[in-house]
Amino acid sequence: MTSTPAWPVAIIGSGNIGTDLMIKILRGSTTLSMGAMAGIDRASDGLARATRLGISTTADGVDGLLALPNFDEIRLVFDATAAGAHRANWATLEPTGVRVLDLTPASIGPFCVPVVNLDDHLDAQNLNMVTCGGQATVPIVAAVGEAAFVAYAEIVSSISSKSAGPGTRANIDEFIEITAQALVEVGGAQRAKAMMILNPADPPVIMRNTVYCLVEGDCDHRAIDAAIRQMVAQVSAYVPGYRLKQAVQFESFGRGNPLHIPETGKFVGTRVTVMLEVTGAAHYLPAYAGNLDIMTSAALTTAERIAAHENSKTGAQR
Repeated sequence: MTSTPAWPVAIIGSGNIGTDLMIKILRGSTTLSMGAMAGIDRASDGLARATRLGISTTADGVDGLLALPNFDEIRLVFDATAAGAHRANWATLEPTGVRVLDLTPASIGPFCVPVVNLDDHLDAQNLNMVTCGGQATVPIVAAVGEAAFVAYAEIVSSISSKSAGPGTRANIDEFIEITAQALVEVGGAQRAKAMMILNPADPPVIMRNTVYCLVEGDCDHRAIDAAIRQMVAQVSAYVPGYRLKQAVQFESFGRGNPLHIPETGKFVGTRVTVMLEVTGAAHYLPAYAGNLDIMTSAALTTAERIAAHENSKTGAQR
């Protein structure tokens, strides 16, 4: 019996996210292999590391990637740049037919949160990995939605300012908009809102996420709690630093003490509060950069599943 060859992949973006993803692929993936890295900063640490490791590199961005002698071997491209850059990159990559995983909030392809909806998009050419906040919180909203109807979801993601590179800072508006959209489209909430905090504290703080869900009418608190804990276990299978910070909280509002919501008026039901912490694996940045780790871990898991899916189809055709 022969083993299936690893998929050669390329990364566009030699900053924090791209470099961390490269290290994850090199250290732990048997399904993927590093074929190339493209950036625009010739002095970047990511390109320097890739060059030392004998990986094909270019500082001419996506155009340079396509010009590399081994581009025809590349099966999948990770785009770890910024939303605006991805839109331009996709215009260049789409005609080639190569698979693309977008780690920016450009939202060109369908949203993908591995534990929630990856099976629905295994054949998509371009998949959007939402945001770090989305990867951390959409699964929780989806879990609550398994046991009850989520009328409204609100999330607050707090990350260390030291873990936020230029791409993250340039895309804060997109982060808020795309995360909220994914909470509805993937998480299943009827309405949603997202907020992001860049915390300048020193020493740097670990990524924290707070999820609020409003569930109308009566609901089974035990069923919701069980669904959330099961979902946390599923996410932590590929993001080991992902965990509940404390027990799930339930606060009920009856007709005698309704919650007043400015946009919609009186609310009767239950507010579910979930507090999460994401500690990074420290493959590149220190452990406080859980926001970095959850994005690269989700993208790696998605790419490995896509490769396995395609390899199984090829095997079935033999």
